[in-house]
Amino acid sequence: MNFLESLYNAFRLPELRNKILFTAGLLIVFRAFANISIPQANQAALQNLFNNSALLGLLDLFSGGGLSKFSVVAMGLNPYINATIIMQLMTVISVRFKEMTQEGEIGRRKFTRYSRYLTVALAIGQAYGYTVLFQSSQVGVLQANLDWQARLWIMITLTAGTVMLMWFGELITEYGIGNGISLMIFAGIIGRGPATIYSTITSKIGGGGLADYLPFIVFAIIALAVTAFIIEVHQAVRKIPIQSAQRIQGGSRTIAARASFLPLRVNTAGVIPIIFAISIMFFPTIIANYLTGAPQDSIWYKASIWIQANFVPDGPNLLSDVIYNALYFVFIFAFTYFYTFVTWQPDDVADNLKRTSTFIPGIRPGRPTADYLTSIMNRITFFSGLYLGLITVILPLATSQVSGIPHTQMYLGGTAILIVVGVALDTMKQLETQLVMRQYRGFIR
Repeated sequence: MNFLESLYNAFRLPELRNKILFTAGLLIVFRAFANISIPQANQAALQNLFNNSALLGLLDLFSGGGLSKFSVVAMGLNPYINATIIMQLMTVISVRFKEMTQEGEIGRRKFTRYSRYLTVALAIGQAYGYTVLFQSSQVGVLQANLDWQARLWIMITLTAGTVMLMWFGELITEYGIGNGISLMIFAGIIGRGPATIYSTITSKIGGGGLADYLPFIVFAIIALAVTAFIIEVHQAVRKIPIQSAQRIQGGSRTIAARASFLPLRVNTAGVIPIIFAISIMFFPTIIANYLTGAPQDSIWYKASIWIQANFVPDGPNLLSDVIYNALYFVFIFAFTYFYTFVTWQPDDVADNLKRTSTFIPGIRPGRPTADYLTSIMNRITFFSGLYLGLITVILPLATSQVSGIPHTQMYLGGTAILIVVGVALDTMKQLETQLVMRQYRGFIR
């Protein structure tokens, strides 16, 4: 069943049709808010800033273009994503937080409430950082003499925008189709995609000859090949054979042993390592903007100027580019391991298998099963980290050399394709699952 057929069948069912329309409606509202700019912002200075900063362009990618317009939803869902990652890290560090996630519905609600509180705190801090950055004399997006009341209102507006998007995402997850947070990022990328492609093409085409179009033809071929590769990896799983033991139920009823498999996704972490790596890479720039107010003869001022000039994807020389891209790759690789083993814990999987009288042939239940699963997941995650680093760091650099398009624009292309394809596949699978459930329900009746 392909996507169009699934969509057609879904619209024939009132319940699924309402879910799809509800999801589409909230995404349209999100795109409308992404085009409402804060009045104090200088749009010409914003355009100039984002044309010369690939790092801000990456952050703008996850805000759906809202940051480049300094809109109501300029921060997007970055504070919420970072808060979620921090809370998941706390389940590893703190026994209390881990127990909270195992307390059923009440524990999950409490955990979600703490995540929301942390989101608001992070959003306030990030909003303040943006006001400081955009007030910088080198940037000039906001007035340098902005009073504290105006700054406070900007911070409140940006924080409210993030909270609103967080609410929209949770509503879509509960009442719509797909994962709400992923779909919000997906809609942002799709919404700004045509304008980005058009501006890139028009800036490179001169007389309109074949030589002008050749880089984009090469890029289109590479993009199709990368998309096919991403689809294959996204759907790939490592099947671990498992077998349930024969057991007796109800005194006389015997349940025969069954052979099955435990699927381990190759890319368990998804795009979260990329988002977290971008946040870490942007952190020195934020600190540098805080230090621009220091005396010009101080070491702090000189350090801030050096960071802003060199610690960027498009640095002034080859060495700075190599250092930046190497660090970016290492962070993506490291966070792939971190997030995979935060969300997928072998000990819990081994306990669940043991509790259901299921085992891996040749492996003893309990600790040996957990160790076996850990060794397999380590090898899978190693490939997953290389895969994410290849798509987001290595491939843009290589494609830039082949096509002639600047690698700063390729960064956005590789990350965008990865997110769009992943979210589209997950949403399509969920839609087909909903259809199958309703077909089974009708058959049973």
